[in-house]
Order: sequence, then C-alpha cells, then structure tokens
Amino acid sequence: MTKKTLKPQGERTVMGFDFGTKSIGIAIGQELTGSASSLKAVKAQDGIPNWDHIAVQVKEWQPDLMVVGLPLNMDGTSQEVTFKAKKFANRLHNHYGIPVQTQDERLTTADAKARLFEHGGYKNLGKGNVDNMSAVIILESFFEASYGE
Repeated sequence: MTKKTLKPQGERTVMGFDFGTKSIGIAIGQELTGSASSLKAVKAQDGIPNWDHIAVQVKEWQPDLMVVGLPLNMDGTSQEVTFKAKKFANRLHNHYGIPVQTQDERLTTADAKARLFEHGGYKNLGKGNVDNMSAVIILESFFEASYGE
C-alpha cells in the first residue's frame, strides 16, 4: 500500500460529520472552493455507527482530513453529547488513521432546517436530510474559520 502524501492546507478533501446518538450525517467538501455536499447519513446506536457504512464513504472519497461537529451549550460549555462526539472523533481517527479535528456546531441544526425548508418545504425535513445538511454547515463553518487564520 502506498503512503498517501499530505496535501497542503487549502487543497485538502475534507469529510464532515454531524454526530448524533441515533444518526450521523456525513458531508464531503473541498478546501479549495470552501464548498461541501451532503452524502448519506448512517444510523447509530447510542452514538456507535456501523463502521462498515462509514468505511464505504471513506474509501470512495479518500478524505485528507475529517471534521466532527462539537455540540456545545450556547455559553460554550460542554454537555454529555459533547463527550460522546469527542469519543466518536477519536474512534474515527483510530479506525482510518486520518487526522480528525472538531468544529463548534452550535445552531447548525436550526440553520440546516431553514435551508432545507427553503428548498423543499416540510417534506424536505427528514431526519437524514437534516443531519446531512448539518454536516455540510459544519464543514462550511470549518472552511470559513480556516480562511480567517
């Protein structure tokens, strides 16, 4: 197996995750364009996904970096699900050996629902759609934060 060469920041393919205990949204994005697209949400049981379903996405998209949304309280403090999201991020790194970062995801669900409603009304607000759109927003906010550095 050939070792993957590290791409410089700004040229990486990034996979984003909206962690949830029942469903995990996944998106893929490019730093170069700062854009992201939703992939397929995977079901989870108490925050543990079927790793084979994530492996399919990782193999297909070959991300250089993974970003997991970090659910925080509005005042920035941690909550129980914050620790579960961090644990998921560690497991992602251990499973695939790809660098993983976290990104503040406050208000992404509300933003995702607003975007989806705008593009299709109530019928567009299915759980998987919301999780995937949240993953897109997490990646977009990660790109915006990266550009500000």
